[in-house]
Amino acid sequence: MADSITASLARLSAFTKDVRVQDAEDVGEEIDDLTVAGGGHSSRPTEITSHRLTISRSLKSFLADNHIVSKRDAALDSEGLSPALAALLDKPHIQVPAELTDRSHPLTEHFISSSHNTYLLGYQLRGESSAAAYESAIMTGARCVEIDAWDHDENKDEPKVTHGLNIPFRAVCEAIRDVVDKEAAAAVDQQGYRAAPIILSLENHCGAYGQMRLVEIMEEVWGDRLLSKAVREKGHREQEVKDEQIYLDELGSKIVLIVEYFFPAAEDKDDDDSNSSSSSEDEEEKQARATYKARKKAVKNGKIIPELAALDVYAQSVKPRDNSWFESELIDAPHHHLINVSETGLQALMPANSEKIARHNAKYLMRVYPKGTRISSKNLAQVPFWAVDAQICAMNWQTFGGSMQLNEALFSGTEGYVLKPTALRVGGSGQLNNGRRRKLRLHVAGASNVPVPEGRDAEEIKPYVTCSLVHPDDADGKHQKSKTKHYRQHKLEFLHRGENPPPTDPIWDDILEWEYDDNELVFLRIFIKDDINFEENQIYAVAAVRLLYVVPGWSFIRLLDLKGHETKCSLLVNFDFETI
Repeated sequence: MADSITASLARLSAFTKDVRVQDAEDVGEEIDDLTVAGGGHSSRPTEITSHRLTISRSLKSFLADNHIVSKRDAALDSEGLSPALAALLDKPHIQVPAELTDRSHPLTEHFISSSHNTYLLGYQLRGESSAAAYESAIMTGARCVEIDAWDHDENKDEPKVTHGLNIPFRAVCEAIRDVVDKEAAAAVDQQGYRAAPIILSLENHCGAYGQMRLVEIMEEVWGDRLLSKAVREKGHREQEVKDEQIYLDELGSKIVLIVEYFFPAAEDKDDDDSNSSSSSEDEEEKQARATYKARKKAVKNGKIIPELAALDVYAQSVKPRDNSWFESELIDAPHHHLINVSETGLQALMPANSEKIARHNAKYLMRVYPKGTRISSKNLAQVPFWAVDAQICAMNWQTFGGSMQLNEALFSGTEGYVLKPTALRVGGSGQLNNGRRRKLRLHVAGASNVPVPEGRDAEEIKPYVTCSLVHPDDADGKHQKSKTKHYRQHKLEFLHRGENPPPTDPIWDDILEWEYDDNELVFLRIFIKDDINFEENQIYAVAAVRLLYVVPGWSFIRLLDLKGHETKCSLLVNFDFETI
């Protein structure tokens, strides 16, 4: 017993490695073929969603006692659902406004669901590479994916994609082709189900011959799926006029290439944000990083052949040499430049230059990628970057942690493209906050079928709901939090009146409140946790919503597990908003 208490207290220590380096609510598990969440498309039917959620008897009683449905419609003595209950269960808790998926706007005016190091299945330095990872990322909603292309020492005609184990570049192209065709075959003219362009960020490490092979393989495998020239046959104004924009609907469902652009006589500086090792890295990690950097340095030549550059029609990637890109005008810039910057590089410019950056990004693309020390596939906190108009926040798609849950909240029910707030578009103020204060009241009624992991006794859990309001202005990632009391079933029935449901069907009947500066990029993260003494409280199920999408009133939310799988757990809540 003493040893158990000592071990539990050690886990609470502020000086332990795990507590120091990991936010308890940023945890996620490795995604797999059953993951439905990440960057949109969560509304697509799955094996689980083909079965209707259930409503516990205690929640039926709650609905009747609070006059949300009549006692007759509550059907307390039936295991089935009345039409009124079925309608409430089917009512969506979010609704993406149709205008936010309207494609008749410039590409630069959209947030784009994006993946970093897409070929990896797990660990960033030693993770296994797989062409199948592209299908997984695209089918869960990624619209911008990344390829690292290298010359193959043993077969110069077949470049490879690698960060560890090698996979043929051709195999990656074939995987992308197959999923593009699969999406096209399944597409219908309905919000959230239409085919959409795939943007491919190509990080080239090949020499001239290898680059030519990249071009030939892409043209051979993708054919007319590849965008290889300007889409406007007459005039080509988007190529002749610097500020002329290409519109999302003009791209159809093409594969659109991003290739790095090198400034004339530019110094070849390493900007991968991995020059310093994390103090938590072990010797194997440090060796893996050193090997990768050495290999990268050996092949870097700073030259893109004209044939490859010609395929980059609308998003030439540049790494800024100075601050001219937001202070005045980018010198020697290509048409349709894309600012490619690490999260720490962009953070260093914020908030002092946030408005200038937002004004630049109203007309030009920006891609933000994770810092090099995120070796465990944890993610950057992207909401502040969305707030300065960064369209492409490249996420480590390998685990369904906190940032991927927010990614899902923004892109859920869309095709991975969401129109930015008016303030962040051309002619906008660049200021997200609209000057109003808002209050959110979340009435948390209860849940049905709380999932219990192996090793925990369902009769002994003490579930509670905790929520974090995620706002672009949150300093240092500290969010407003609020939680319910924990639920525990009464063991002595004679001491309790009314419903006494099991811990897997808890009733909380609590109201949680937040006040905040109103804007269109405020999110709510919802967790069901277990109140465990002396231990970090385990997360059993999660959800995240963009408040702009929320349908006010009572609704059931189907929760996800930490792999992004849909569970059979539903949470009954009421969203109520008030302008203060």
